[in-house]
Amino acid sequence: MELTFLGTGAGRPSRLRNVTSAALKLPAPSLSVWLFDAGEGTQHRLLQTPIKLNRIDRIFITHLHGDHVFGLPGLLSTRAYDGGVGPVTIYGPAGLQQMVECLFQLSGTYIGYDIQYVEAVEGVIFDDGNYRVEAAALEHRIPCFGYRVIESPRPGRLDAGKLKEAGVPFGPLYGKLKAGEDITLPDGREIKSSDVTGACIPGRIVTILGDTKPCANAVRLAEHADLLVHEATFAAGLEEKAELYGHSTTVQAAEAAKRAGARKLVMTHFSSRYELEDAVQLVDEARAIFPQTEAAFDGAVFDIPCQC
Repeated sequence: MELTFLGTGAGRPSRLRNVTSAALKLPAPSLSVWLFDAGEGTQHRLLQTPIKLNRIDRIFITHLHGDHVFGLPGLLSTRAYDGGVGPVTIYGPAGLQQMVECLFQLSGTYIGYDIQYVEAVEGVIFDDGNYRVEAAALEHRIPCFGYRVIESPRPGRLDAGKLKEAGVPFGPLYGKLKAGEDITLPDGREIKSSDVTGACIPGRIVTILGDTKPCANAVRLAEHADLLVHEATFAAGLEEKAELYGHSTTVQAAEAAKRAGARKLVMTHFSSRYELEDAVQLVDEARAIFPQTEAAFDGAVFDIPCQC
């Protein structure tokens, strides 16, 4: 599982940073890509990565400010040119479907695949047994959501010694046991998966927040997250400005990560007032409170290892 940042700037694109978007690549066997926000220019940034548009099958929009959504119609339109692409499901605040479909209608854009819209509400908005996504409202100038992606626990590794001792023949039965299924051998003996596998491998948690000032839901969504993506529009000392515009500072992002017990914080959504070299100072401010902090930049890829 890895997260690629396609845009890390706030408000408007700059020479150094595109506006907000990030792509979460899920591991095998899924290999799907989930997109979080699609600011202007997102599809251009995708062209600079190995990620293919036809692998994106779910898109999560945090809110309807242009720097988070103006790239969505173009991306969906380009996806239609690939031919043979599967359906896509888009989650986001009320009004998202109306905005996109109105633009398609007025521009005469034809989309040759199914688009399903799911209006984001607080609670579980997706669950296929392998991954669950929870949403919660944040505190910004317009309705805005954060998303918590929870990977289900996986069966532990097979114990070769125990398999040999039990007389399990190598082959398909191994796969069933690995998948957590109990089996019956030809001689009638039942072998329980739990008896020949190690402890379950905990699933990973990735929390991606939209624009927000400090709030309880941000901490709740980030609880024990392996990776927390939190906006840090302003440097420490600009808390009043952050409050005015519904944003957070580096210190406030770090405080949220600390309260949530997150494993790692990646800050993004930086004001265009900051140059790339300013990231060192911004990270230092946050690390004074939460040492496991990094600053995202366009094209950055963060691996999210399992806690094996």
